[in-house]
Amino acid sequence: MQQLQFEQSWNKALSTQDRSMIEELFQQTKELKTSGVHFSPIRLSYNYKKELLITVLVHNFTDRPLTFHNTSLVYRTLEKIVAEKNFTIPALSVPANVSMPWTFIFSENDYHTDALNCENGLLLLDNK
Repeated sequence: MQQLQFEQSWNKALSTQDRSMIEELFQQTKELKTSGVHFSPIRLSYNYKKELLITVLVHNFTDRPLTFHNTSLVYRTLEKIVAEKNFTIPALSVPANVSMPWTFIFSENDYHTDALNCENGLLLLDNK
């Protein structure tokens, strides 16, 4: 059965309002798939460095831990790929059958300038 967990730094820093919103999203999405990996969107924004921040609930529906070592992710709409980057994140390990929020940061060179205008975009593992 899928469980919701928060990485330690998230657990300390998350506001009560954001935690409630993520818990509600988890309840709505925890049974979308029964296998593989799925990303449920939470927030899309830019920071002061003009980096694109894509916050998602990472659902690991597999029976093994999910790690990010040179893992290619794409953010896309139905029409096109808006952002893509290879991620190596030692701090992010999502245990089997666990969902965990995370923010993926795309530098200015990794995304198209109209990224924030792309409603209904999806973050996906790029299995090239």
